[in-house]
Amino acid sequence: MREASTPTMNRTTILVVSILLLPWCNQAEVTPTPVVDLQTAQDWSKAFRNWHYHPDHVISADPKIPGFPDVHMTDVPTVYQRPGDSRWYMTFIGFDGKGYQSFVAESSDLLHWHSPRLAMGFGPEGEFDHGGVVLGAFLYEDYDIQAPRTLKRFQDKYWSLYGAYPRQGGYELRPGYEGLAWSEDGLSWTRAQDEPILSVFQPDCGAWEKDCIYQPWLVEHHDRFYNFYNAANGGIEQLGMAESSDLRTWKRYSGNPVIPHGPDGSFNQNFSSDGKVYWDRDHWVMFFFGVGRGGAHVMAAYAKDLRHWTVDPDPLYRSGGNPSGLDSQYAHKVSLIWNPANETYYMFYNAVGNKGRGIGLITSKPLPATDKPIARP
Repeated sequence: MREASTPTMNRTTILVVSILLLPWCNQAEVTPTPVVDLQTAQDWSKAFRNWHYHPDHVISADPKIPGFPDVHMTDVPTVYQRPGDSRWYMTFIGFDGKGYQSFVAESSDLLHWHSPRLAMGFGPEGEFDHGGVVLGAFLYEDYDIQAPRTLKRFQDKYWSLYGAYPRQGGYELRPGYEGLAWSEDGLSWTRAQDEPILSVFQPDCGAWEKDCIYQPWLVEHHDRFYNFYNAANGGIEQLGMAESSDLRTWKRYSGNPVIPHGPDGSFNQNFSSDGKVYWDRDHWVMFFFGVGRGGAHVMAAYAKDLRHWTVDPDPLYRSGGNPSGLDSQYAHKVSLIWNPANETYYMFYNAVGNKGRGIGLITSKPLPATDKPIARP
């Protein structure tokens, strides 16, 4: 009798347990991990292809900044606006042989840039930013891809994360750090705290980022701050993410890197770097640069939740796209702006080629008498 009754009791127990677990199972089915499939990612990329090139740098490798005659390379453009001001501003870095400093120029048409001046210079000797500062991870009012890139006040100030280097005497001397800066007017910036927000010496630093931390990108979403940053282990760079509630204290995401380097033979085989994240209708898009197959290229990845990213393996724009040779070596480090006046995307980028390292421009529509179309490779 005991042996005969045991299977009946087991079936009953299993049935009861199954009923009790049913709501949990259904909930899991309703909220799966939101991963974008590759075909969808490739479909979304179609809106960001077939660019038109501007024939020259908009900020040259020799920008002739008053008081800074030794600056002969420019890099890392970031375009923004100030509340109530119709002009656009661009921060960019200039290299003078010692290190990076951040400068700002202005424009009324996104094409002609003038009045360059210092935005944030070298930190004090012995500090984590003595070798240079790279502004460009600003807090914006809106991260929609077609919204104005207008600075947002938080605690009565404007804010930016920035890349930093401790030593002078070269280009991006390791180890890099990230700092926090604030501004009253959106033009002149000051270090907000004496400690870096991210460094290779913090206890939660991962193996993938152990050698150097580079450029941040700031996103605010649902009252949380997200920092997308690239970092290096040896000669490989990948993209990770950290979170904060106050901009000062950051916790790395346990699933880092969120965008690893690609497989052998890919356009991001060695680097997945310098991500710029925007909201596009019902998903997030990250523009980043990949290094592989002989150059640096503008690429894109897509996510529903800021954590699980799907990379489109085909670049949106490849180095060498400008037939003049302006970006024959590198096309990377982008800043995307939507101009509602002519319904055109302007993608500023670091164009490195036969005219040195300067700030280039490609647009989603031709600009009359200023550019020529590019045949997509």
